[in-house]
Amino acid sequence: MHSSMIGKIEKAHRYAQEPDRVRVDALAVTFRGSHDEYQVELKDGHWHCSCHTFESHIVGTCSHVMALQQILSGMLPADSRYSLEPVGAPAAV
Repeated sequence: MHSSMIGKIEKAHRYAQEPDRVRVDALAVTFRGSHDEYQVELKDGHWHCSCHTFESHIVGTCSHVMALQQILSGMLPADSRYSLEPVGAPAAV
């Protein structure tokens, strides 16, 4: 292995231990749910999921989005995290 690559790998390991260095601004994933696969996106601060619940839920979320928000919690801007506040209410900090 090239000696310069060893340093890069060590740095990557250090960075991986500090997820607060990363902020996810856009994301597209395939989420394998209990019944089907769904396309979940975060774009321009807005979530979208191809599942029926997301489309019909008044708050505009679903279990797939909430799971990703939990997985990525420290890497998401505050306004991209799920809040239990009613729509239009200020998000809890």
